[in-house]
Amino acid sequence: MKQLMLGNAAVARGLYEAGCAVVSSYPGTPSTEITEEAAKYDEIYCEWAPNEKVAMEVAFGAALAGKRSFCGMKHVGLNVAADPLFTVSYTGINAGMVIAVADDPGMHSSQNEQDSRHYAIGAKIPMLEPADSKEALEFTKRAYEISEEFDTPVLLKMCTRVAHSQSIVNTGERAGTPQKPYEKNIAKYVMMPGNAKRRHPFVEDRTRRLTEYAEHCDLNRMELGGTEMGVITSSTCYQYVKEVFGDTVSVLKLGMVHPLPVKLILDFASHVDHLIVVEELDPIIEHHCRQLGLKVSGKNILPMEDEFSQNLVAEKLGGTVHRGVSLEDAIPPRPPVMCAGCPHRGLFYTLNKNKCTVMGDIGCYTLGAVAPLSAIDMTLCMGASISGIHGFNKALGQESEGKTVAVIGDSTFMHSGMTGLANIAYNQSNSTVIILDNSITGMTGHQHNPTTGYNIKGDPAGKIDLEQLCRAMGFQRVRVVDPYNLKECDEAVKEELADPEPSVIISRRPCALLKYVKHNPPLVVNEEKCVGCKSCMKIGCPAISIRDGKAHVDSTLCVGCGVCEQLCPVGAFESTGKEG
Repeated sequence: MKQLMLGNAAVARGLYEAGCAVVSSYPGTPSTEITEEAAKYDEIYCEWAPNEKVAMEVAFGAALAGKRSFCGMKHVGLNVAADPLFTVSYTGINAGMVIAVADDPGMHSSQNEQDSRHYAIGAKIPMLEPADSKEALEFTKRAYEISEEFDTPVLLKMCTRVAHSQSIVNTGERAGTPQKPYEKNIAKYVMMPGNAKRRHPFVEDRTRRLTEYAEHCDLNRMELGGTEMGVITSSTCYQYVKEVFGDTVSVLKLGMVHPLPVKLILDFASHVDHLIVVEELDPIIEHHCRQLGLKVSGKNILPMEDEFSQNLVAEKLGGTVHRGVSLEDAIPPRPPVMCAGCPHRGLFYTLNKNKCTVMGDIGCYTLGAVAPLSAIDMTLCMGASISGIHGFNKALGQESEGKTVAVIGDSTFMHSGMTGLANIAYNQSNSTVIILDNSITGMTGHQHNPTTGYNIKGDPAGKIDLEQLCRAMGFQRVRVVDPYNLKECDEAVKEELADPEPSVIISRRPCALLKYVKHNPPLVVNEEKCVGCKSCMKIGCPAISIRDGKAHVDSTLCVGCGVCEQLCPVGAFESTGKEG
C-alpha cells in the first residue's frame, strides 16, 4: 500500500516489516521519531535507554539471543556508543542488528557537524544511506539481510532532511522471521585479547566480501545521461543533483557508502568526461576516488560545511539557480528562547544576578546562554558540566569554588551526569551541581526517562529518586528548590556556594508544556502602576514586551508563573483571575 511517510517513520515501518523484535534508543534530534514510531507497533518491544551506549548494548544482547534488534541515535550519540560499536564489529551477531545514526548537517539542533561515515570506516561496519522515505524503509529491511548474511551489525545513516521530510513509500506485511537459537561460542563472543586477535582477520575478510557485494548490489546504481559531466553522490545530494540537472548529466547514486565499490566507480568514470563528487560534509567518496587514481572535482568546488541545497548545487556546478522569496526574507527573525513559564528561567536569572560562572550541558536549558539571561559559560557534551566544574575547581581552588556551578537536566544527568558526580564525591572538589528537574526529556519532544516513573508507552515504570541517589553517591548537602520562587533559589545558591563542601541543588518543577500541568491564570500589567523600568525584561520571557513605554503581557502565552511579578518593584503585575 502506498503512503506518504516521514523518513523516520519509514525506518520504523522497515523495522516492523523486517521482523525486528527489540528496539532500544536514546532520543536525539533528528533520530527520535524512529523509536517513537516503532513503539506504535505492538509486535516490537521498544524502550528509551539511559544513554546510547546502553541502547547499543541492549540491542546487541537481543541480537545475541537470536531476535532481530535495533538502536537509534543522533550523530553525537554514536560517540557515546563507540565503545561497543568497535567491538561488536569483531564479535559479529546472531540475529540481525541495525544501528541508525542521524547526522545533522547545518547543526539545526546539534553542537557539531560531524560525519558519521568515519565511524563506519573506523569500525569496519557496512553503512547504508537512503535518499528518501521509500529507500529508508527498503534499506532498513535490506540492512537486516546484510547483517545476517555477513555476520555484522549494519549502520543506517540518516540526515535531518531525509529524517524529517516526507515521500511516498510502499508498505508491506511483517516478515515471519524465526528466532535464531543462541549457541554458546566463547571464541566468537568473549573479546579477550587472544580471541579478539583471531577475530580481526574475519573482519578484514568480511570487508573484502562486502566490497565485492557493493560492486553488484542494487543499492548502488548508475543512471547514465549526458556524458560531459558525471556525478557521484548519495543521500539528499542525489535529490539536489537530479532536481538541478535531470538526465542531462550521468549519476552514480551510492546507497551503500561503506565499503565503497571500486570497479563500479571506475566503470562509471569511463563513461563521462568530467567526474564530480557531490557529498555533504567530509570528502570521503572523493578521497576514495582519488585513491583509485581518478581525476575528480569535489571540495575544491563545494563547501565542507553546512547543508547543501538545489541552488547551491546549481550555483557551484553551472545549473540554473532559482531565486524565489525565501522564508528568511519574508519572516522577521525569531531568536530561540525558553518558553513562557519555563521552570529554568527563574534559576538562570538567579545565577546571572549572582554573577556565577556556569558550566552548562545539553538540553533546552542551554538557552540559558541567550540574552538577556546570558547565564551559561560553557556547553560541551552530555554530562560535561559536572566533570567540567570538577576540573575547573581543581584548577582554581578557592578562586572559583564560591562562584561556580554546574547545571544539568534530569535526563542528561541519567545519561552521562552520574559518573561525573561520582568523581566529585570520590576526588572531593568543593563543587555545586544544580540538577534542573523538569520531569521529562524536554528538548527532543517530551520523552520519558528513568526519573519520571513512566516508560516509552507512558505505562508505570521504575523511578529513580534523585535525592536518594545523590546522597547514596556521597553528598551530604542535597536540597530541592522551586525555580518559580526567586527568593528560595537565591538563598540556596548563595548558601551552597558559601559552604566548603560539595553539594547538589535540585531545581524541580515540571516543564510548562506538559499536558498534565495546570497553570495559574495569566497576569496583566496595571499600566497606572507600571513605571517602564523594564525590570521584567531581564528574564527574557516571550510573553512580556514593551508597548508605548509600558510592560505588556500576552495572555495567550502567559502561564501565570509569577516570576515577573517577583521582579517588579512597583507591583504592576496582577492576576486576571481567569484562565487564558
